[in-house]
Formats: sequence, C-alpha cells, structure tokens
Amino acid sequence: MTGGFAWRKGRLVRARMLSATARSLLFEVPGWPGNDPGQHVDIRLTAPDGYQAVRSYSLASSGPGLGVELAVERLPDGEVSPFLVDDLEIGDEAELRGPLGRWFVWRADQDRPVQLIAGGSGVVPLVAMIRAHADARSAAPMQLLYSSRTPDDALYREELTGTSAPAVTTWHYTRAAPDDWPGRPRRLTADDLRLKTMPPEREPLIYVCGPTGFVETVARTLTRLGHDPDSTRTERFGGV
Repeated sequence: MTGGFAWRKGRLVRARMLSATARSLLFEVPGWPGNDPGQHVDIRLTAPDGYQAVRSYSLASSGPGLGVELAVERLPDGEVSPFLVDDLEIGDEAELRGPLGRWFVWRADQDRPVQLIAGGSGVVPLVAMIRAHADARSAAPMQLLYSSRTPDDALYREELTGTSAPAVTTWHYTRAAPDDWPGRPRRLTADDLRLKTMPPEREPLIYVCGPTGFVETVARTLTRLGHDPDSTRTERFGGV
C-alpha cells in the first residue's frame, strides 16, 4: 500500500481495553488507502485553544477497507496516550495521517520463514503481520517471541493463545510469570533468544519491535548468534 501525507478525519467506532493500561481503538477513516502489515500512522489531536499534539502509533490492522485499528498504551506523564486510553469516546473524531513506513512490513509474497520478537506494546505491528499471514494462508513459517512484564500486561493475549492462535507464540516474562512458566522472570538473554527463536540456519526474516533499549539489545544479540543483520528489521516505539 502507498503512504499518505494528507490528514484525514477518523471516527472512533469501537474500543476495548487490552490491559489495565492499554486500549484497542478502531477508527473509520473515509478515504483510507489501506496499509501493509507493520506500517504506522500519525494521530493529531487539537485542543479547544488550538494547541495541537502529534504522535505516531503502530497499526494492528492491514489491507483494504476504511477500518484502522491501533493499540495505545497509557504512558506516565503522557500528553496524548492518556487521552486516547481514558477519554476518547465512541463517535469522537481524531485526525490521522498515513500509512507511514515501508521498511518494517511483511508481505504475503515473501516465502522466507519469519521470526517476530516483541517487547511490551511493540507487539502491535506484529499482530498485524500475524493476522495478514493467516488471512493469506501463507505457507511461510511464522512464529512470535513475546516479552512482557507480566501475563496481565500482554496485549492481544487471548488472540495469541490457544490451539486456534494464528501463529506459534512463545511467552517470556520480565517481572512476574505464571506458576507453570519455566524459569524465573528476567530480561531476555542470549540463551533465551537462541532457544526460543528460529536458528540462523533457517535464514529467517526477523522483525523486532519494542522500546529502544530492548530492540537494540535483541538486534545485537541476534547478530552474535549468527543471524545476518541485513535480515533483521527493527522498529522502535515511543511517544506519549
């Protein structure tokens, strides 16, 4: 899908909480050109006094149609995310610009194995890839390693869990874990990445998304483990 630089008005038509601090938002956006899985969008909010704030958010949706889904995590001292999570109501409007980004995307004509690695809300664009992979009935193997603080902090957990889940998901926890989870909560280590992701011999295309420190550490470690750095695509999220 091509990118777009014009601002379009989107109306919130559906919303649901994904965790205590994160919310899925589905906007109907007239004129939306569609997007590839992995792209993002800018959102602009305008206050009554004319003050404007713009932030970027990854899209959980992809393909044609006017529906645009994103997931927003409320950040401490945030300027935009608290309003989107706590205050935006069904029928309210926001301005959206996009889709943006052409590098961090997965397309159905790619036949290489795919390893997805997410930290926290960095799972959002990877969910778009997983959904698109399932819709296309792609034969390319795809699996996800999802690092979350606790099970309750994991976004789209129900969708990613169970025998009907559209991709194989391996869970990792950094602060608290279920009783039946092996090991102790910790940050991802080189051994974790070696044991829980596809080996370099399979030559996977790797997508890593999350906080800057997480993404940089994972990317460096994957290179040390023997993965081709040119096959690792990274996306850092931020904005408040």
